[in-house]
Amino acid sequence: MISLRYIGLKWRAMTWLVVGRTAPALRVFNLMLLRWPDDAYALGSRAHILAQQGLTTEALADMQRLTQAHPENARHWFNLGFMLEEGERWDEALAAFTRSTQISPELDRAWYGCGLVLIRLKRYDEAVLALKRNTELQPMSPYGWYQLARVHVDRQDPASAVKIIRHLKGFEPKVASQLERETGLQANVVAN
Repeated sequence: MISLRYIGLKWRAMTWLVVGRTAPALRVFNLMLLRWPDDAYALGSRAHILAQQGLTTEALADMQRLTQAHPENARHWFNLGFMLEEGERWDEALAAFTRSTQISPELDRAWYGCGLVLIRLKRYDEAVLALKRNTELQPMSPYGWYQLARVHVDRQDPASAVKIIRHLKGFEPKVASQLERETGLQANVVAN
């Protein structure tokens, strides 16, 4: 059961955040965590503020605590993966993104995160699978398609990249043109 004290503190923290005052909001989150050490809202919010302030170690500690306290929440694992990816901790980021996809297979951002990390690890065949899943879940988003085309180029499969560029021309012509410039591939010729 949520107490009135909890509700009051949460509203106070949100108010501070709305007016752009992170320092007092951080103090409120600290108070909340003294009373409710595993509270998802307070841990996640404090981690976000700490990350914005460049306090990566502290932010990661909160995110790891959050995933330990709430291990079945895919969004928490995704956020942990995102922070780990930002810190170029590729293997740990991949584990967090993978856990997120296991919990919530429809979380397209987690598949995208897996794909990006797998690219960094030069595990291109696995990256293709992750990015294909991302594009299945978000067919109109150019990001997954863009990365998928780039991976096909890295895998020495220009024909697959051209198919993607051609596909992108139908709904994201600027991204298609960017891929043509970057890869040197031209998708203006219709395949036989």
